Amino acid sequence: VQLQASGGGLVQAGGSVRLSCATSGRTFSNYIVGWFRQAPGKEREFVASVGWRGGATNYADSVKGRFTISRDNAKNTMYLQMNSLKPEDTAVYYCAVGVAPFSATYGYWGQGTLVTVSS
Repeated sequence: VQLQASGGGLVQAGGSVRLSCATSGRTFSNYIVGWFRQAPGKEREFVASVGWRGGATNYADSVKGRFTISRDNAKNTMYLQMNSLKPEDTAVYYCAVGVAPFSATYGYWGQGTLVTVSS
């Protein structure tokens, strides 16, 4: 299983960025997918997830109302639309996929893409 994240970069506060993560090697629709992030000097934290077959979405309180996670099962790709960005959103963002069909445990991770929000 391979995950390839893209879309990071430098953006001003208040701006928007869309991250993408292409996956391969499995029936994508049966797996939970999510985004995590790790800021400098901090532990990795959960950002958002969407269940298998486009099920329920969940968001960290810090991003609710600003970020939107989505998935395109036909393209085996997940997205994270990030709006109203703040400097504290600066981090390396990682996409992740469940370890098994219909499992809520993540088992596969992308390489990370850096998002830097300037004030």
